[in-house]
Amino acid sequence: MIETLLRNLDTLLLLACALGALTCAGAMLVLRQPMRVAIALVTTMILLGGIYGLLGLHFIAAFQVLIYVGAVMVFMVYAIMLLETREATAPRWSRWLVPGGAGLVVLLGAIVASVWRPLPSPVRELGETSYGIAAFSVSFLNDYWLLFELTSVLLVAAVVAAIAVIGIGRRTRHG
Repeated sequence: MIETLLRNLDTLLLLACALGALTCAGAMLVLRQPMRVAIALVTTMILLGGIYGLLGLHFIAAFQVLIYVGAVMVFMVYAIMLLETREATAPRWSRWLVPGGAGLVVLLGAIVASVWRPLPSPVRELGETSYGIAAFSVSFLNDYWLLFELTSVLLVAAVVAAIAVIGIGRRTRHG
């Protein structure tokens, strides 16, 4: 029993990280307080880093934790604390709780349906091909650099939009 558990420990950890990431991602949709949403996002990013690590993509896992959790989320939390959006009578849950829950059920159904189907056979055999840091760096700098930069621009645009929405809300409330 213990030996079977230890042999399948990586699979159990992968499932636990995936379930935790889905739960925290769902919590981001329904929580009302910005700081709690940021904490749920940090937890989601850490669990995604754990998933990458368990899949053997240690370099990407380190990027996930260092860049997204370490840098981007510190900036997001700083922006939230700087704006200090506190409402004494704000409801705890968002009005999007029911639609978010329905979307989560549809997503989980799609995941379960994809797990039950057999995987297609690979197009070619990889054989002894290794994919190390050097090959990753070349591929990243040649093929994926634009997507990486667009993601950072999208995150900055999201922060600017959040600041603009909060500023408009403050003006209409106090003005």
